[in-house]
Amino acid sequence: MSVTDMPEAEEARRGPSKIVLVGLAVVVLVLAAAAYFVVFAGDAEAEAAPEPGEVLTLDPIQINLSGSHYLRLGMALQLTADATHADGSKALDAAIDQFSGMPMEELTQAQGRRAEKRELLEHLEKVYHHEVMDVFFTEFVMQ
Repeated sequence: MSVTDMPEAEEARRGPSKIVLVGLAVVVLVLAAAAYFVVFAGDAEAEAAPEPGEVLTLDPIQINLSGSHYLRLGMALQLTADATHADGSKALDAAIDQFSGMPMEELTQAQGRRAEKRELLEHLEKVYHHEVMDVFFTEFVMQ
């Protein structure tokens, strides 16, 4: 081996070790990020999810749709465990406001009913100050 060949051999040995070090650094960063999300994101979800409480079943009501059609709607509200009072009048009022005068065609498809249910739940969460977790339609009859 000549003197000129040694730096190339030494450089060839050093090259792969730099790549290995960079690869290890990337792996360590990925593992650290994954550990962060497992530890901290799990805690945030556990704190954010309220504990279910009582289910308040409301008497069915008739709501006038557009034309000569009507909707008979029965609902149940899934309250949180922290809910202080169970008054269904706000939910009934919100349902009447939302469905009154609506075309029957918008509610005949499952997709339309799901969209209206989602919108009603968003409204109920505001009205009840996040004491309502979910809304269930126990009766949904149109004529």
